[in-house]
Amino acid sequence: MALEWVLLGYTAAAEAVMLILLTIPINPLRKGLITVTQNLLKPLLSVIPFCLFLLMDIYWKYETRPTCENHTCSPSEHLRHQKSIMKSQRNALLIAAAVVFYWLLFSVTRLIVKVDLLEKRVQKLKNQE
Repeated sequence: MALEWVLLGYTAAAEAVMLILLTIPINPLRKGLITVTQNLLKPLLSVIPFCLFLLMDIYWKYETRPTCENHTCSPSEHLRHQKSIMKSQRNALLIAAAVVFYWLLFSVTRLIVKVDLLEKRVQKLKNQE
């Protein structure tokens, strides 16, 4: 299961980097980056069902985890239980980050494309006058 979390982490990082590069005001590579981002949005959409699968995995592990209450378990079992909870919380945060970064990347790309189209329309109207 560790490979899936690494893959999701790299995907979230790539989405964050693309988002940062798209939002930099002065960027000479912006047009090419917009094209690349638009072409990557459909394949990156697979992140959503993948995140749902991993979220179900976290839920299943949470439901089937042995409980460690009061003095019924040893300190090492208690520590293992706490580590498991921390990993689940970390992974849930990673899932949320990947989904939010995808949504932001989609929204920002769509807005940049709209702004470019409106700028071209304004320029065309100025040239007609």
